[in-house]
Amino acid sequence: MRQEQFVTRYQHEWQQFEDWLQRRGDSARKVRGSLDPDLPGDETIPERYRRLCQHLALARRRGYSPQLVERLQQLMQRGHNLLYRTPPPRWQRAVEFLIADFPQLVRNQAAAMWVACALFVLPLVGIFVLLQYQPELIHLLLDPRQIAQMEKMYDPAADRLGRDSGTDWAMFGHYIMNNISIGLRTFASGLLAGIGTVLVLLFNGITIGAVAGHLQQVGFGDPFWRFVVGHAPFELTAIVIAGGAGLQLGLKLLAPGRKRRIDALVEGGIIGARLCLGVAFMLLVAAFIEAFWSSTAAVPAWGKYSVSAVLWVLVLLWLGRGGRGGGHAD
Repeated sequence: MRQEQFVTRYQHEWQQFEDWLQRRGDSARKVRGSLDPDLPGDETIPERYRRLCQHLALARRRGYSPQLVERLQQLMQRGHNLLYRTPPPRWQRAVEFLIADFPQLVRNQAAAMWVACALFVLPLVGIFVLLQYQPELIHLLLDPRQIAQMEKMYDPAADRLGRDSGTDWAMFGHYIMNNISIGLRTFASGLLAGIGTVLVLLFNGITIGAVAGHLQQVGFGDPFWRFVVGHAPFELTAIVIAGGAGLQLGLKLLAPGRKRRIDALVEGGIIGARLCLGVAFMLLVAAFIEAFWSSTAAVPAWGKYSVSAVLWVLVLLWLGRGGRGGGHAD
């Protein structure tokens, strides 16, 4: 076979392999995000690499031009470096996921996240405002035992904020179990065609708004806000993200598009599971702050609010900018 015929036959395959290398990253660079649908899938690359090695051997044996042999040699070497390099340690992959992959995944599901935010925040704010003008409505939202418990926990005369018993470590474990269970329930209820997630978001928004509105109205607002502002940036944002994960899962079930419903549901489940890994991390951080910082009554209000402002900025920057630049792509 003449060189011109050889190049014409396999040029497109070589170009696809080179494009895949550039997209996946040469050396240690890795580009995140979905690949171009015109590029070969990752599962086909080992076979394509073996074919490239065969093409290189043929080019050498047949005495094709040094330029062609050099090009195939470089492609082979780059493919070898990428396919056979030592994988990064697990801790490094976990850090990369949290710093870049997770916030990018949140942004990729922006529509679902904004809907979840509205379903959670609007009832919360609405109930809070309503109770400032109609305080008696609290009895339609919470039973007397819950109201008495809330007032006891946030009594301005209490030594601790937000709780009246339990060590910091014991409460840390309690908060982890409680918060993560809420997050997982918010996501998993998306299997009910998304309706379950909608109801969970509305319920949590109404409940939190009712507690905040009542305590503010009866004069217990100061201890309440000093307690919640510390862990709110991580906890409230995590609830919204879990809600967005559940909504996208429900949408995959209701509107699978050109995919089979089961395939769309599996895809939504994978996306949701990855989002829940990040949510679990956020709720773990929130539980730590809640147990060891939020309940400390000795810190003045300005200190609590200052720390909260810094944490809100960090969370928003992380979710808004994580994974951008440096070769990353949305």
